Amino acid sequence: MESLTLDMERSNTKGELTLNTEITKHVNDVIQKHTCALLRDIMPEFYGFKTGKVKELINPELPEIRVKGGSTDVVFLMEDDSYLHLGFETGKDGDDIIRHLDYDVRLIQRDGRCVNTIIVYSADVKIAPKGIKSDTLVYNPHVILMIDYDGNAIFAELEAKLKAGEELTNTDILNLIFLPLMRHTIPQRELVEKSITLAQTISNTEKRNACTAAAFAFASKYLDKEYVNKLLEVLKVTDLGTMLVEDKAIEIAKSMLKDMVNIAFISRHTGLDEYTVQRLQEELSND
Repeated sequence: MESLTLDMERSNTKGELTLNTEITKHVNDVIQKHTCALLRDIMPEFYGFKTGKVKELINPELPEIRVKGGSTDVVFLMEDDSYLHLGFETGKDGDDIIRHLDYDVRLIQRDGRCVNTIIVYSADVKIAPKGIKSDTLVYNPHVILMIDYDGNAIFAELEAKLKAGEELTNTDILNLIFLPLMRHTIPQRELVEKSITLAQTISNTEKRNACTAAAFAFASKYLDKEYVNKLLEVLKVTDLGTMLVEDKAIEIAKSMLKDMVNIAFISRHTGLDEYTVQRLQEELSND
């Protein structure tokens, strides 16, 4: 199969089934699952900030929030039932505190949970923006300036470790995921691709897929939507990309089987062999 994600939809004119390439909810769910599994272990100390343990990565779905680049920030549900809001700023001035305050207020208003906020500023931002302080309001989110991190040296260190077959530490994994935001001589977009490619050299399959998913998930928060779509081409040739295609094809095949579609037709249009489709049919029959 050539596409990373598959959506089967019925034509209004001929009733034919076609495959379309796009970022689907299925892809987001799988990437979110892998990312959360990884961050449960490495988030308790995030670049010097004690965060506690992650329980779940959530999609806030707050449509009234003003967002940049078409993506909302990242929100974690913590084990103490508070929220950890991880925001990203890549602008030259980096002074967009109001947007993050607005985000937090809406989260609190909707769910009534305590919200702790960390804003990660890309290397474009050289000085930490000030918080907000007035007679009745104080808002001082934690700030991480990625300009303080030497991306060239960190990339070389990670590459050397992985070539030597060494195990990555939790700090190494964080550095791999956030490498594109650090001070570096390589353009950010190119560095995102290099980070995903580097993650693919991790020997442990589970950790490799998790690091790849996390690198893509966070890049989608600070890159524009058009380039995120291009990144899917990079992701497509990874183990995670192959798994996403297979998972989505199986999901489509099951749906078609429920509609009594012919096995040979399903095989031809999903890329699954007929034996696999037959097995899926048996599983559905036993449910």
